[in-house]
Amino acid sequence: MVLEFFSSLTARAIWTPELIIVLSLFSVIYFLLTGRYRHLFPDSEPVSRRQKVYFHLGLLCIYLGFGGPLYVLGHMMLSMHMLAMAIVYLIAPPMILLGLPSWFFQYFAQFRVIKSVFLVIGFPILGLILFNAMFSVYHLPFMFDTLLINEGLHNVYQLGMFLAAVLMWWHLTPRIETRYDMSELKKIGYMFANGVLITPACALIIFAGTPLYETYTNATTWATAMSYCLPPGADIPYEFFDGEKSIPPFAAEHDQQLGGALMKVLQEIVYGVAIGYIFKQWINRDRTNPNPDATAFEMVRT
Repeated sequence: MVLEFFSSLTARAIWTPELIIVLSLFSVIYFLLTGRYRHLFPDSEPVSRRQKVYFHLGLLCIYLGFGGPLYVLGHMMLSMHMLAMAIVYLIAPPMILLGLPSWFFQYFAQFRVIKSVFLVIGFPILGLILFNAMFSVYHLPFMFDTLLINEGLHNVYQLGMFLAAVLMWWHLTPRIETRYDMSELKKIGYMFANGVLITPACALIIFAGTPLYETYTNATTWATAMSYCLPPGADIPYEFFDGEKSIPPFAAEHDQQLGGALMKVLQEIVYGVAIGYIFKQWINRDRTNPNPDATAFEMVRT
């Protein structure tokens, strides 16, 4: 199956070189702003190797979620689609935020317009509800199939959901102090609430009992969705949809159940790691600073 996949599709279709170029440009800009042009930012300090690794792990996660073999397989198997979503929305945002130095955010926070915008969108409850609402709506059968066969609308929705995920993670990986800073206890509760709110969408997918999405069961819908992740003019590999060369190794219903389970399990792991890290910071802060008004989350050093 794997050999058929790589031999039947072009390198451009499988590896998404356009996205590699875009993410490489972000990497170059990152090194320029944190290196040669760092002096343009007041109170800037050298960026640690750990932060550079975090940032580029975030870029790698974006690539895995929005391009490459996993993205193409996600148009053939819901389980791979859910795996890609878990990587790009649950792992990439905190990596990107931890990779950017605090002085980068402090520079832009001085502008009144940005301050005003953040006063509106920076409320923790908004980030909590917005991401989980967009995630749940995305997986309603009608919405899912509509987005997958409309490339422009799908890209806009994916970008919006990614920004919502960044906003959700912002309150757990703060780079600057704001009026919305939360204590460790509130952050742990925030993560538990995230886990609860994402559960209905996963449960719908796991326990539906029948395939929900025409993207994976209707040849016409599937072909339309596949055409958007292939180069213009490329032939649709219908042999991957049904027959001996079919990519999904099991029935659509089982693939759907696996997809929901993957998302829920990965969400529990990621959120569990986040809660564990917050709890560790809480203990360390109480040992070194008995002041209850101290900052709750120790920022990555710039």
